[in-house]
Amino acid sequence: MNTIFGMQRANGDWFALPSADGLCVPLFSNASDARQARAFNVELLVFTSVPVDDRALKNLSQSVDNRRAYFWLVEKGSTSMRRGMRLTQEQLSLLVNNVK
Repeated sequence: MNTIFGMQRANGDWFALPSADGLCVPLFSNASDARQARAFNVELLVFTSVPVDDRALKNLSQSVDNRRAYFWLVEKGSTSMRRGMRLTQEQLSLLVNNVK
């Protein structure tokens, strides 16, 4: 069974990168890809990979400081979070619900 993973800190904060149009939340196709990205990106060292379920999706979708979050599915096997595909909340919701 496949699961989508995000990076979360122990205090519950999700990893997100600031961008011109909001916050970019990188997501990974599997835990192995998330761990690999963590090893190559120092800013991820205090985060751990967490499965994205409906509850996490609701939490991730809330705006922070009036900035809308969008999602970035990192290309499989890539150590660079720049390669991937942008997802809307609706697309991610469909993806999360179909992989269960």
